[in-house]
Amino acid sequence: MNSANLLVRCLEQEGVRFVFGLPGEENLELIEALADSSIRFIEARHEQGAAFMADVYGRLSGKAGVCLSTLGPGATNLLTGVVDAYLDRTPLVAITAQASLNRRHKESHQYIDVMSMFRPITKWNTSIPKPEVVPEAVRKAFKIAETDKPGATHLELPEDVAEESIEESVKLGPLPVQSPVLPEPSPTQVTRAVEVLRRAKRPVLLAGNGVVRGWAHEATRRFARRLRIPVLHTFMAKGVLPDNDPLSLYTVGLQARDYSSIVLEQADVVIALGYDFVEYAPCLWNPRCDKRIIHIDVSPAEVDEHYFVEVGVLGDLRLSLGQIGVQAAPFAASWAQDARASVVEGFAAEEPDPDSWPLRPQRIIADLRAALKQDDVVICDVGAHKLWMARSFPCDVPNSCIISNGFAAMGIALPGAIAAKLLYPERRVVAVTGDGGFLMNSQELETAVRLHLPIVVLIWRDNGYGVIRWKQQLKFGRSSFVDFGNPDFVRYAESFGAVGYRVTESSELAPMLADALKQPVPSIIDCPVDYDENIRLSERLHALTA
Repeated sequence: MNSANLLVRCLEQEGVRFVFGLPGEENLELIEALADSSIRFIEARHEQGAAFMADVYGRLSGKAGVCLSTLGPGATNLLTGVVDAYLDRTPLVAITAQASLNRRHKESHQYIDVMSMFRPITKWNTSIPKPEVVPEAVRKAFKIAETDKPGATHLELPEDVAEESIEESVKLGPLPVQSPVLPEPSPTQVTRAVEVLRRAKRPVLLAGNGVVRGWAHEATRRFARRLRIPVLHTFMAKGVLPDNDPLSLYTVGLQARDYSSIVLEQADVVIALGYDFVEYAPCLWNPRCDKRIIHIDVSPAEVDEHYFVEVGVLGDLRLSLGQIGVQAAPFAASWAQDARASVVEGFAAEEPDPDSWPLRPQRIIADLRAALKQDDVVICDVGAHKLWMARSFPCDVPNSCIISNGFAAMGIALPGAIAAKLLYPERRVVAVTGDGGFLMNSQELETAVRLHLPIVVLIWRDNGYGVIRWKQQLKFGRSSFVDFGNPDFVRYAESFGAVGYRVTESSELAPMLADALKQPVPSIIDCPVDYDENIRLSERLHALTA
């Protein structure tokens, strides 16, 4: 056995099912060890795609996704997906090869300081200097990656260390997997939180991604329903409460005064539950610093002048909610009813002409929702479509609409959909993307075809960087350098062995979605979108402040 074999045995001990990556000269020993293991190596077409696959796998499963690259350019290509996991609080372990120890002190082919490069975008990283370190290094990488708040970690394995043999007399093996147990909340802090709620008149609950990570959505539903407190969601917390629940106020996250934002302005107490600042800064919802904040999370709040915590309740979210919920008195139903009615009324006024062409975002979302079951999975890319999906795509369960809203990197949808389908082969998976984001990692369509994964890619095509055009038009009254051409997406799909569709009138999308979801191979739907609706939305929301 050599170090590479030992590392793979440690990955097996961690329960790793897939490693996403590319082979290279310096990781040959690891690739060879994986070939004889129970782990399935998923050969991507670009390391960024591999990292996004590991990122989404970790987000959906709660277990660290693993990506692998060689040294130098392979390692640098991983960066975007790794930092996406870091800021989205997703467990991920990145493994990179490295030059042999005997050539790292001088100029050397493809050698750069990968450790320093990964240090600011990971919770922890280390270079493995000898075989004896492997078991501890792997166990620590997974423990730190998966401990809340989760994130990315990084292991570097030099080529000569990977090849180094281990004497049979040296008893080296994987360490037992141990996961820390979250502490119970302090009874004193629970009592203080109950007292703040007792004096509240218009409380709201702001559910963040930590609720989904902590598997606390059922506890959140019980808490909100018992106390009759309306619930707002960050983009990454969609589905904590079903959108059709009378207490759901949908999402907040637009950097504009939305219908849900108005309710948040009226609130006197905000229960910030598993809330990450990286999604939606406190200055956007507490500009006057007049909210009394109950911070419920696994760790203390970040320091922010707009987020002064009245009470912090730290520990397992489910226990915290349960203990506060049984001690606090329910609120009058009128506050939640009025809040819900105002939000629903605002969205109802946005319904466009269903026959308008090109299709408006609301119509695309309605047809997509109608085509899917509640637990099917949508992986959303980054762009104008992300904002529409986050605001308007109804979700009944968490992790049914995956949105990257920490690092918010374009190009995640297609590779993320591949990971989702590998994890959930029985569920239908749709990648919702713009034409800009799709072409950033469209090479992974070959990966999906090769793996026989029947995913659907729904491209909202506007022949440009739509969200940037939107912002330019609002700020300058014109757009610049955002327009581009596109390939024929139907022929592009067919060239990979996938099925291609092109929407040419408003009535075609729904039947095309139904047909694509039945295909045994990947499908691409080219759907023109009317992004003039972006400006119309801005005008409607601006009128709220007039």
